[in-house]
This record gives sequence, C-alpha cells and structure tokens, in this order.
Amino acid sequence: MKIGNVTLDNNIFLAPMAGITDIPFRLLCREQGCGLTYTEMVSAKGIYYNDEKTKRLTAIDSDEGKVALQIFGSDPGIMAKVTERLNDSDACIIDINMGCPTPKITKNGDGSALMLDKDLVGKIVREVSKASIKPVTVKIRKGWDEDRVNAVEIAKIAEANGAAAIAVHGRTREQFYSGKADWSIIRQVKESVSIPVIGNGDVFSPEDAKRMLNEANCDAVMIGRGAQGNPWIFRRIIKHLEGTEEALDSNISPETKVDIMKRHMQMLVELKGEQCGVREMRKHIAWYIKGMRNSTHIKEKVFKAVTQEEVCDLLNELLEFNM
Repeated sequence: MKIGNVTLDNNIFLAPMAGITDIPFRLLCREQGCGLTYTEMVSAKGIYYNDEKTKRLTAIDSDEGKVALQIFGSDPGIMAKVTERLNDSDACIIDINMGCPTPKITKNGDGSALMLDKDLVGKIVREVSKASIKPVTVKIRKGWDEDRVNAVEIAKIAEANGAAAIAVHGRTREQFYSGKADWSIIRQVKESVSIPVIGNGDVFSPEDAKRMLNEANCDAVMIGRGAQGNPWIFRRIIKHLEGTEEALDSNISPETKVDIMKRHMQMLVELKGEQCGVREMRKHIAWYIKGMRNSTHIKEKVFKAVTQEEVCDLLNELLEFNM
C-alpha cells in the first residue's frame, strides 16, 4: 500500500508504544514482515530544546526498513520547526500523536487531549504538513469519552489540512486500554475520508486482523499489545491473509523463543548498556514467556537479575523445563 509517496511492503503495522518500540524491538518485528514500524512517541519540545535523551529516541537503524517517527506536542510553531529538523531523518513518515491517554501527556494538552480542540488540531496538522517533505499522518482515538466521540470530525480536519493517512484506535481516552475497541468507528472514519485509514485496537491474532480489515473496511491494521512478546504475529497475519498460515507453525517452539529473547537482550545491551538493557528486557521476557511451564518462577528471578549472564542462565533453565 501507499501513504503519500511512500510505498510499503504490506498493510500490517507495528503501533508506537512508549518504552517498547525502540530499535531492537522494531528490528525484530521488521524481520517478521511488519510493513511499517513506529518509533516511541517523541516530545517535540524535547527535540526543539535539544534534549539528548529525546534525540536518542529519533534514531533509526539502517536495517529497519520503513519507519514512521511519531512526535507529540500542542504548539503548532514548535511542531513545525521540529518537523523541519526531521526532514533529514531516516524516517519515511512523520506521525502526530493525538491518541496517547496518559495523564502526564494529556494534562499538558498533548496526546488525546488535542481531540478536544478541533481548531488546534487543524493548525498543528497544517503547520507540520507545510514543514515536512515527508508524508504526515495522525493517530487518534474514538474520542475523549462516550459523550465526546469525534473521530470522524477530527479525521476530516486532519485530511483537509494535509494529513496523508490517519490511524484510529477504537477506544476513547476515558477507556485507556480497557473494555472493547469499537471497530465501527474505524469504519465510519474510512467512509468519511479519502486518505488511507489504519485500524488499531484488539488485534491479537491473524483472525482478528482479517476481521478488522473486513468489518472496518480499513486500509491497514496496526498492532500494539498483540505484538508484545510476539513479533511473530506479523508473519502469521501475512500468511493468514495469503491463505497459507499452515506453512507457519502458530506455536512458536521454546527454543525459538529463548533464542529470540537472548538476541533481543543482546541488542538492548549493545544499544543502552548492560544495566539499562537488562532492566528494560525484564518486561519483554514477562510477555515472551507467558504460558510457558515454570514461567512464574523464572519471571520472579528475572526481575531480580542485574546482568546479562544471569538472565541467559535463567532462560536456559526455562528451556529445560519446556523441552
């Protein structure tokens, strides 16, 4: 599929997730066939004021393929100036976050709080689109709450001001990640705009992805929590949509899981150092090993481990239990 002038391998995308979609995880998902990955959300003000930690979040590896760089903020001028700087980035798309529900983001008027100010939405999308040489996309939610469901209106405003595509999470900000995602709102957005629409919310299996494409009639599927500890989901969805899922075992072997966990950790350690890499790997391991025998016992030990060698020994112990 295409977004603006960017041609993608397929329409199965990895959602931006803070603290998760860093370079190592994006690389693993890309290897499994993901058509477009997203960076963690990056503060426009952080880039504007040259914060080193923020700048590191914009880094993209040469082996990653197509990556969208997601920025958040609520000042149209700063967003535009930062976008000009990002024209030199290796990202192929600039995405504007209008969907993050966390209080530390929304209390500043950023993330999903932007959906409460349609005039500001128009200004931000317009200024960022004017400043960017890359396609600009927007990620939104169903609305702020059930009394303020305005995804269709916001999508129209985004399109009118230059957005090349829009991603819709089928939950309100009030829901966060609870309850059920409303795929009908994704369909309504699709029916109201001519740009590509990306559906997001409650895709945890190949069957879910196919259902969303059919029920919401969206152009692409974006996977968030369904990819945590499960980068194989992209390959499985692609095979399922091709009608050849039987060629790929849906039950990933314990050996394969342990190998990928060790590799994931090695990449994190190389990128961020052993202390930080091991600490960040803990949550990924908890997702990877869910459902494996003796996983609770191993997880408790992993969350106390401080060295890469300790974690590798625990993963070997886990493997012995699951052979």
